[in-house]
Amino acid sequence: MARYAALLRGVNVGGRNKVAMADLRILLGDLGFTGVKTLLQSGNAIVDAGTEDRAAVSARIAAALTERYERVIGIVLVTRADLDRVVAGEPFGEVATNPSRLLVTFLSGPPDPALFAADDPADYAPDRYVLGEREIYTWMPGLGGDTKLTPQFWAKRLPGLVATARNWNTVLKLRDLL
Repeated sequence: MARYAALLRGVNVGGRNKVAMADLRILLGDLGFTGVKTLLQSGNAIVDAGTEDRAAVSARIAAALTERYERVIGIVLVTRADLDRVVAGEPFGEVATNPSRLLVTFLSGPPDPALFAADDPADYAPDRYVLGEREIYTWMPGLGGDTKLTPQFWAKRLPGLVATARNWNTVLKLRDLL
């Protein structure tokens, strides 16, 4: 059985784009998904999707969200295997001392490394990023509000891809739920 974490982009952030998690659970249940759970208030849902593949699940959820909320809400689906790979590949090690300052920006597809070839790390200091398979790891040792490396930044750099970020604590909790 396919089990996914559905990561919604930009909901319940700063009082904007409200999506009640109870409503999200009902919506997902009405779509026929089972084992529906939500984590926190930031648009994280777990669903069992039977044998339905990732693309079909993503399309169905995205269409239902658009119909219900009358706006496009980006979505990225991840599996337990994806999150195991993300955790195993965390590139900052002991440098990342505060899990709330270590973000993983999940992408709806792989990033093109050529788009980043000319980047100068000094342009983002003290923040750092590392491209992954379908994610971007970001270490922000200062205040997160000062970073340039936001999901909006990545969305502009990676047109056509949905980008949604979760801090390290949330990544680990999602992995445990899957």
